[in-house]
Formats: sequence, structure tokens, C-alpha cells
Amino acid sequence: MILRVLLFATLLLIAGGACAQTPEAKPPFSSKLVVYLAKGPPNACGAGCDHWIAVEGQVDQGAAARVRRFLASVKDPQRPIYFHSPGGAVEQSFAIGRLLRSRKAIARVGRTIVTACASGTQIDDACLKIKNAGGEVEAELSTHNAMCNSACGYLFLGATTREVAPDAVLAVHNSKLTLIIHGDVPPKVVAELRERRLAVANQQRTAFVSAMGIKRELTDLIKTVKFEDIHVLTRAELYRFGIDTRTQPETLWTLEKGARPYARKLALARKDDGTSFRVMEWRLLCENKDRGRLMFLRAFDDGAAGETTVVMMARSDKSIAFGRYPARSGKFEMWSEAVKPDVIKAMLAAPRLLMGVSTSAPGAEPALSTFEVDTTGLEPAWTQILATCPAPPAVAKSVWPLPKVTAAPSPPTGAPPPQ
Repeated sequence: MILRVLLFATLLLIAGGACAQTPEAKPPFSSKLVVYLAKGPPNACGAGCDHWIAVEGQVDQGAAARVRRFLASVKDPQRPIYFHSPGGAVEQSFAIGRLLRSRKAIARVGRTIVTACASGTQIDDACLKIKNAGGEVEAELSTHNAMCNSACGYLFLGATTREVAPDAVLAVHNSKLTLIIHGDVPPKVVAELRERRLAVANQQRTAFVSAMGIKRELTDLIKTVKFEDIHVLTRAELYRFGIDTRTQPETLWTLEKGARPYARKLALARKDDGTSFRVMEWRLLCENKDRGRLMFLRAFDDGAAGETTVVMMARSDKSIAFGRYPARSGKFEMWSEAVKPDVIKAMLAAPRLLMGVSTSAPGAEPALSTFEVDTTGLEPAWTQILATCPAPPAVAKSVWPLPKVTAAPSPPTGAPPPQ
């Protein structure tokens, strides 16, 4: 009963954090765009990737020239670029976006956390000095609540490969037009000038978005969002507009710290209708050094019927079979199963895990679907989890020789036997 209560409480926590949340309206950012080289632990930016370019802060008026000079010194054009920016100057963003297109850049949304700035805010004077020094800095990456908003989106669209993690945000809104008028100009003239400038700005945005191979639906949407508001692009919009066309975007496995740490992975799977995506999440935690627990969560499909069986396979002989009856909370359903050390070892050694989902309805053949998920990041996360994992419970030792047992007297007729 205690285990069931704990699992239900965990389910509520998972359900609240499965989807990317809208970040704070005004998180701390540098007032100028900062560009620097970063290096992390093995596989920090994906399988076989531990070097990347960080681009963060507001897009200022001198940003394009600085980015051009910086990229001219970077010899590897395939080093991925991670953006974390609230936006800024639109014209500068167009220029940077075109520059990234000429380099066939790989763009992702993510926060670069410089190790040497751990005691600061990542934007204080000491940290900015480290980032602007020109060398490669030790850092970590996080996509959780990372953002590329407003004009930053035009930088992002310039890349030929674009990836928005399930827990990151790409958001848009209309641009703000500022007119500087000298002298006493009639209001009608000002209104006409504003209208002409807005028309030019809309044409420039439409031309840029089209040149980047993005559908015009995006520009139509941007026009409807006031500058004072913000619209976080849904996964369906990212896919439909041609921004991130992956059918199953995933996060790396990451370590979630706390009183009971666990390894966590998010993924989104495109549904058969082609217009919507389903949230999935995995959590691997340690019950003791001899047993882990794997939880699999996904958004509930109201149109589904029948019983569902879930199996995860690391090798042909190492699998985890979940029960048919998941726990249900709101829009989410969850399976949970104990995992033995040999299965965890196989999971850590496998580059990808195979998931099989079988749904059986009365009077119909079972429908089986399979898909794979990447294991990058799982091994280092599990290594840290084991460091805080409790020892297995002690097994009671038998005493030899056994003590002599005296036979109990026979109960009176009609009396219950001794308990």
C-alpha cells in the first residue's frame, strides 16, 4: 500500500512536468549578444558531441558584425549552435540568419551553463569576461526551459538543421515599430508613414521566412500576435511550418537532483493523424543497489480502447515487461516496474532501447507498435544515482542448529487451532 501511494505521488509530479513550460517573462539575459565556444563532458550535446557554440543574450545593433567575425575563426562549420535569447533587433537577426544559412549551420535551443560561473548569475561581469575572452570554456548544457523568442527565431530559422527539444521553447510575436519624428509633423502624415513602414517590415519578414524554406503560415501567425504578447509554437506548429520536422524529438537522459535523484528522458511521438504529438517520459530511479525502478509515462489517448501492454527491450534476452493496467491521473497514464541490475547494465550498454506497445480490444487482433529511444546521457546519470543509492535490505540469516520445538497440546474438540 505504501509503494502504491508513493507511485501515485510520483505520477502527479511527472504529470505536472511532462511538457515544456513557458519560461519566465523576463529571465536574466546579457544586454548584448554573447557568442563563445564551449566544451562539456562526453556526449553533452548528443552522441559523440562535446563541443558547441553558445549564442545567448539580447540581439543588439552590433550583433551581426560580431557573429560574422567570430564564425570566421571557427573551422568546424558542423559544430552545433545552441541559442538562448529573448530576442532583440530584427534587422540584425535577419543578417545573422542569412550568415548561418551560408554555413549550413546546425541550430538547437539550449542553455549553456559555464562551470567557472557557478557561483554567479551567468551574466555578471566576471562571467561575461570569461565568455568573451576568446577561448573555449568548460560548460554543461540544459534544454529545460531554454528559449529562443521573438527576433531570436530568425537566427534559428537561418540554420539548415533545426532542433527544438521537447522541454525547450521557440516563441514568436509581431515586431515593434519605433518612429523618430523631428519637428511638428501632422498626425495624418505620421500615420501614413507608420503604415508604409509596417508594410515594408512585413514584406521583409515574409521574404526572409520564405527564403529559409519555412511555410508562410508562420508569418500569418506572427501578424496575429501583438508585440506585448508571446506565442509559444506548439510541436504541431513546429512540424507543420517546417521548422523542426522530426517525427520523434527527444531530450537526452538527464539527472534530476533531489532527495531521491532519478534519470529522466522526454520524447514526443507524432500521431497517425500527422497533426498532433503525444508526450512520453521515462524515469529510472534506484530503490537499492540491487534493484532499480523504471517508470514509463505517456499522455492518455481518449480514442484508444482495450488493454495495453508495454515492453522495453535492451537486448534480445534483456527486457522489462510492464503490467497491463497503468495508473491514471488526469491526461496521463503510467507503467512502473522493478528492474534488476543485469537489465540496467544492458540498458547502459545499448545505444538505443526498443519499446513495444501492444493494445488488445475485445474481438480484435492485438495492435502492436514499436519505436526506439536513444540512451545518450543515461550512463553518467545512473552512475551519480548509484552513489547515493541505499544498500539492499539485509537477508535474515538462519540459525543452526534450529532450536527444539515442543509440540503444542491438542486443542479441545470444537476449539479453533492455535494461530
